[in-house]
Amino acid sequence: YYPGLPQRFFYERDEFDWVAAIEAEAEAMRDEFLALTADGDGGFAPYIRRLDNRPASSSPLLEDASWGAAYLWQKGVADDRAIRQAPRTMAALARAPQPVIPGRSPMALYSRLRPGTHIAPHHGMLNTRLICHLPLIAPDGCALRVGAETRAWRFGEMLIFDDSVEHEAWNRGTQDRTVLLFEIWRPEIAPDEREILIRLFDAIDRVDPQDEP
Repeated sequence: YYPGLPQRFFYERDEFDWVAAIEAEAEAMRDEFLALTADGDGGFAPYIRRLDNRPASSSPLLEDASWGAAYLWQKGVADDRAIRQAPRTMAALARAPQPVIPGRSPMALYSRLRPGTHIAPHHGMLNTRLICHLPLIAPDGCALRVGAETRAWRFGEMLIFDDSVEHEAWNRGTQDRTVLLFEIWRPEIAPDEREILIRLFDAIDRVDPQDEP
């Protein structure tokens, strides 16, 4: 927990000068996603998975592909297939102020929510980052609640939120919902403080290596 940061649910798109350039690529990124999944499942796996060295999650979506993830960046390493087949998506992601922390980030994925799926209220572990959702497939009946505020996904319009605040999501529609999900630094944390945090995360990982996204 990083002290002194404002308690906000959502951040607005116009607060960040890089958002418009990424949103301008939304159609191209959607087309790359559809091409990646045209001949199969696109590498999706359950978002919540069992790990050998961690207690199992209590989420009802444990090992359930109803909430699926296909990674473009995982633990700071880019996926070879994404580099080859989603070049405009990868180039767009490079515009964002993503953390670069060995073994941890960048982190970016396609997050898919099947019809009828509800992600129960939960909290992220860190308040040093914000989560970004760029909706690529955004049918009616889908929404995200963060704290006391609920917003629907709309194609090509970024949602940016603090996932350390309790949040939940649902798909009450009839089609899959897919967003490009990635993390950025909290804008209130200055560059020199970010460098200190990177060293802190490195020290933590030497004691307790990360074996999960």
